[in-house]
Amino acid sequence: MGRVTVGVAFLAAGLVCGCATQAPGVMPAPGAMPEARAAAPAPAGFISFCMRFAGQCEAAPGAAKTVALTDQTWRTLSKVNREVNDSIWPQDDETHYGRAEYWTIPTDGYGDCDDYAVTKRKDLLAAGFPAPALRIAVVLTADATRHAVLTVSTDKGDLVLDNLRRDVVPWNATGFIWIERQDTANPMKWVSLQPTFAQQADNAPTAGLTVASKQ
Repeated sequence: MGRVTVGVAFLAAGLVCGCATQAPGVMPAPGAMPEARAAAPAPAGFISFCMRFAGQCEAAPGAAKTVALTDQTWRTLSKVNREVNDSIWPQDDETHYGRAEYWTIPTDGYGDCDDYAVTKRKDLLAAGFPAPALRIAVVLTADATRHAVLTVSTDKGDLVLDNLRRDVVPWNATGFIWIERQDTANPMKWVSLQPTFAQQADNAPTAGLTVASKQ
């Protein structure tokens, strides 16, 4: 996210392709993330993004909060994660736009973690996924870098689409410390995932990063 993710972004750019891909019909059983209700301030870049892309920050009244995790759903999630990771070259906002934080849907093929996340959300909305099930989250990576990912709430639990991984993974197999994410009831609002997730973060299995990279 902005300047603080430059190390992660260029890690993604520097590693070699050839990481494992998912079998289309092999789906995890992730389990649901614990509910969080305490309000949190929305990231500054997100507020600006919603002013420019208002349609991406709305949810139809009564829209479903989860999607059924079918073979087709799994294929779509895997496809969108891979295609967006492959279509954007990692570059931090300071270098790209001359500002510390700027969330956008890239048109020039460059972006940082939040740009990957909002682009994946846009593509899944276009594919018919309900907005309340698609929530951006802010986390800390293993090296304590702030990072943005897209979470997808399914009837089997929550999955994560991440520009640092080619595969879609369960939320509790990321090794992340979860900080905040969009509210289910209102995509313009955010909720804190601390201290609700403190115990889950301590107990979550640590998975190695499978990086989506460019050559």
